Formats: sequence, structure tokens, C-alpha cells
Amino acid sequence: MSQALLDTIPSVDLAEFTSGDPARKAAFVAALGEAFTNIGFVAVKGHGLSDDLQKRLYGNSQAFFDLSDEVKQKYEHPEIGYQRGYTGRGKESAKGSSTGDLKEFYHFGQTVTDGDPIAKEYPENVLVEELPAFNEAALESYATLEKAGKNLLRSIAIYLDLAEDFFEDKVHNGNSILRPIHYYPIQDPDSVPADAVRAAAHGDINLITLLMGASAEGLQVLRRDGFWIPITALPDQVVVNVGDMLDRLTNHKLKSTIHRVVNPPREKMGNSRYSIPFFMHPRSEMDLTCLESCIDAENPKLYNDLTAGAFLEERLRELGLRK
Repeated sequence: MSQALLDTIPSVDLAEFTSGDPARKAAFVAALGEAFTNIGFVAVKGHGLSDDLQKRLYGNSQAFFDLSDEVKQKYEHPEIGYQRGYTGRGKESAKGSSTGDLKEFYHFGQTVTDGDPIAKEYPENVLVEELPAFNEAALESYATLEKAGKNLLRSIAIYLDLAEDFFEDKVHNGNSILRPIHYYPIQDPDSVPADAVRAAAHGDINLITLLMGASAEGLQVLRRDGFWIPITALPDQVVVNVGDMLDRLTNHKLKSTIHRVVNPPREKMGNSRYSIPFFMHPRSEMDLTCLESCIDAENPKLYNDLTAGAFLEERLRELGLRK
């Protein structure tokens, strides 16, 4: 792919995949697969999130982060690796970095309603007493993005010459996370470590990430030639990227691309930035062993065999969220 084509990420419409028209569906599969093979990122519309739902979620997220530290800390649970509820400022750092990111965030997770025994693996969601509308908007967004994510995974399965429903049982009641993030204002930039950034360079842990448009610029993706390019989406799009689990499964055929959220210019450091990714995870028992179809003489096997649960635990320790 030429350098010019990598100056921005491709755009697709999920409605093409669900249209019932075989030709439109096949074109979507090809476009998504090409994007994930070449750069690992794509902008997607037709995802099902209404403008009203997004506004409610962003408004209530801001209202939560505006609460006092004393109130927010009631919802902090380090004993479960911060996998539900609030995570305070500077608690998470990128793999290989000892400096905490300049952010705070909240986690909503899976709600199991069908008697699936996997429910025993998941902590209960931590609901905010002061803001019931925050809980409602977050859980509605979770369900909407999970549905969109399942359709994207069906497309990926077709692209990989697998059965269309290959991922279905693996993500049913999966360990996915919705994470409202507040990149908090820094009134005195000299008061933080020189290497502190909003989100240091990293790859996501999961299968795919669906990211609602952030409230301010800052997201960048590392291009193959070593240049960082800014990623922006139109208001009706979500940005979707390959995570490390899907990269491992496909032996790096589908690329988990390194990305970061850079600090704004000093004069804008006093402004907040809000972002809400949905990290789509499979069930813990999913086998991430590289697909045989993705291994050949030119592409030898890159990764050791392990389950999604074991990989998640390994990465949470690296991020400083699990001791």
C-alpha cells in the first residue's frame, strides 16, 4: 500500500455487511480485511449508536469525572485489578513504561443473564449511586457496541476463510469492557514527569476495539514507515482497531497497530479530553493458538500457545493493574 493511502484510515459502512445483498456484503468483507491487514484501523458507520445515546453517555461520563475524588474513590476496586468501577489518576501505564498515563477511567463489564456458568468469573458491575443515568447510558452503549462487534467479527471470520460464526461461541458472554476515559486537565505542565502522556504508545489487549469519537484530537497511529499519523472519525463513525489477541490468532496477518494519545500543546493542557472505547474480549477459555491457515514458510509462527484468559492476566500485570 502506498504511503499516500496510509495518511488516513479507510472508512466502511456496517450496513453493507448486514444488507442481505451478497455483493455488498462481500465488498465490505474485502474492505475490512484489507484495512486490518494493512494498517489495523478502520472508521465504521452503521454501528447502531444513536446521537442521543452518545450524547447521554458523554454527558454523564463528564458528570461522573466532575465528582469529588472522595466520591469517585468509593468506586475504586484494586482487589479485582480495577476491572470494574473507577481507576484513579496515573494508575495505569503502558507496557514497558513506569510512568502513569495522565488519565482516569471507569469500567463497565459483561452482564450475564442466561445462566451461563462463566458469570462466576466476572465481578458484578459497580454502579454509581449518584448518577443512575450514567449506568443506564453505559450499559445500553455496551450492548449496542457488543452487537456491532459481533458483526465485525463475522466479517473477519469470512475474510479468514473460517465459518462465519467462528467467533460466535467465543465471544458469547465475553469479558468485554466499556471504558469511559477522562484525560484530566493539567494546569501546570511542569508539575508532571517529562515523559508523562495521556496514553503512552501501546497495542490493545483484546480482539477488536470500537472507539466512539473523542471530545478532542490526540489519537495517533504508528505507520509502518515509523511515522505517527493522526486518526479522526466523522461524528457518525466509530474507529475500530485490531487488538493483540486477534493479531496472535492470525499470526500477525491482521495487525494490532501501536497507537497513542499525545498531549495537546502546552496552552491546551488545561482542557479535558473524553474518550470511550469498547474493548471486545472473548471468553477466557478461547484458544489463541495461531490459525494454521495463517502460518507458512514466509510467515512462520510468531507466538506461543495460550488462552485469552492467561494472556489477559499477563498483560494486566504488565500494565500495573494486577499485582
